[in-house]
Amino acid sequence: MAKYAIINQETCICCGNCEGVAPHIFDLDQDGVAFVKLDDNQGLTPIPEDQMDSLIEAMEECPTDSVKIADQPFANE
Repeated sequence: MAKYAIINQETCICCGNCEGVAPHIFDLDQDGVAFVKLDDNQGLTPIPEDQMDSLIEAMEECPTDSVKIADQPFANE
C-alpha cells in the first residue's frame, strides 16, 4: 500500500534528523526547514516502497512529530 509524507514546516525545528536518516526523501531548505523532496512537500507523491524503512525511522526520529505519514495523498490546503 502506498504511503505519502509531508513535513509540518510550522513545527519543524530544523534539526535535520529526517534528512539524516532518509536523504532520498527529505532535504532542508536555505533556512534549514525540512521538506519532502519528491514533490516539494505537497504530500501528493507516493514514497517508493524501498524507502519505507527510512521513512518510518525519520518519523520516529523527529523530536517535534513534524514528519507526517498517511495512506492517502495530503489535500492541498
